[in-house]
Amino acid sequence: MKEKLKDVFFRIWYWYISTVDKKAEVTFMNYGYSRDNHQIKLDEKDEKDRYSIQLYDFIARSVAIQGKEILEVGCGRGGGLSYINRYLSPNLATGLDLSKKAIEFCKKHYSKERIKFIQGNAHSLNFQDNIFDVVINVESSHRYAEIDKFLSEVYRVLKPGGFFIFTDFRHKNELEKLNAQLENSDFNLVKNELITPHVLEALKLSSPERENLVHKLIPKFLHNSGKNFAATEGSDTYNKFAARELEYLFYILMK
Repeated sequence: MKEKLKDVFFRIWYWYISTVDKKAEVTFMNYGYSRDNHQIKLDEKDEKDRYSIQLYDFIARSVAIQGKEILEVGCGRGGGLSYINRYLSPNLATGLDLSKKAIEFCKKHYSKERIKFIQGNAHSLNFQDNIFDVVINVESSHRYAEIDKFLSEVYRVLKPGGFFIFTDFRHKNELEKLNAQLENSDFNLVKNELITPHVLEALKLSSPERENLVHKLIPKFLHNSGKNFAATEGSDTYNKFAARELEYLFYILMK
């Protein structure tokens, strides 16, 4: 019951941000990545989203992206896929998300970029078999009801030899189940890494900017809830990462 209520809470926040963010100030909704405060080179317009971008950069550079056909399942408000498209030069980028509002936003906000955005369900991907070289899933799967079905669908749409790049968080008592689900899938495991310390570092460094957005976009009586959603330093979510009650995982799997 507690996890279902938590899922409803996060779904409401996703909807709320999509509704109130009229100036497109929130294009990323992941927790970010930083390692020893190393900073990748970014255009000035991308600097405000540095730590969220660095998560995408870290995972996307783990396989060859240039000239490839890529799909992001759970693309949200499109910031990560836009970064990959502009900096890493795939041949074709496609983003899919369950939220109609998110897809409408992406189609409008990234209309000048060569990205295809589609509304759809991660459990039933509306694509032919064997058409993508790389499938990406960033901080989205914790809300999926049927991970096994999702993994099966990703496997189906990947070309033989294609890669599935998967990163997300789980409560520590859920790790064994997730690893079993991945092991029981048809994928070959290439890499499995806990990156919690690097996510926590990013959260600490990005907390001032995240708190500014919370204060700007959210009514005062909801500030604490907003900070928890954003995992700002001192929030319950942040503290759970710090205590390693929540772990952040990164996987590379191959078909």
